[in-house]
Amino acid sequence: MDGRDWKKFLLPYEQAVEELKVKFKTLRGELKARDEYSPIEFVTGRVKKISSVLDKAKRLNVPMDQLESGIEDIAGIRIMCQFEEDIVRLAESVRARQDMSIVYEKDYITNKKPSGYRSFHIIIEYPVQTALGMKRILAEIQIRTLAMNFWATIEHSLNYKYKEKLPEDVRIRLSRAAEAAYILDQEMSNIRGEIVEAQKMFEDNSNLVNRVLNSIQGLYFYHRVREAAQFQLRFNEIWEAEDTWALTELLNEIETAISRAKKGDQP
Repeated sequence: MDGRDWKKFLLPYEQAVEELKVKFKTLRGELKARDEYSPIEFVTGRVKKISSVLDKAKRLNVPMDQLESGIEDIAGIRIMCQFEEDIVRLAESVRARQDMSIVYEKDYITNKKPSGYRSFHIIIEYPVQTALGMKRILAEIQIRTLAMNFWATIEHSLNYKYKEKLPEDVRIRLSRAAEAAYILDQEMSNIRGEIVEAQKMFEDNSNLVNRVLNSIQGLYFYHRVREAAQFQLRFNEIWEAEDTWALTELLNEIETAISRAKKGDQP
């Protein structure tokens, strides 16, 4: 067994995972702030445990002194999307980035694994600034839909239980489940426009409600307690009626009241 300090060995990979998670979460937030559709639903990440690294090295016949180049997924992040089309868009976005370079891609969506596994993998080279200087490491980005991720999580658990040797009946059922997940993704893609529109309506309404409530709080800041209380009562009625138009009109009135308060005008 190699006598290296494994904790120090993993430090750059842990840093890379944290940085990559922040970058893709920030991308999602920026798109939302620009009122644009984001292909990213959520992002997770992990660094392989040393036991897993060594097991994979043994399975792939990777020498101990070549782990950094021979094991490509010590650092990994997983990006979940709603629709299969989002995976294509996000992959294009990754290719266009200048803070990482593509080593190669593995398309397990067009070419699913025999087990039924579907996902899009991108192996990248990512620069990490460590205390000892710049270090370029390999990392894997997995991009998949929510349905693909659900299936892959179950498969991973079953493979762990059966040591990669699934009973035939379990393997068949898992394969059928993979096809069901694929059909679900196709159906969701067929009504993608309706889903995205509904989600945008919900988000717009949620933002409108937040703006109204924050504006009412703003009146309290200017000591317009009576006005704020009256607007709060009107908001309660409109919110119960789910009248978006009336809510927009109410926001305009509150913002006008705040403008007067800033100037010191009396209500």
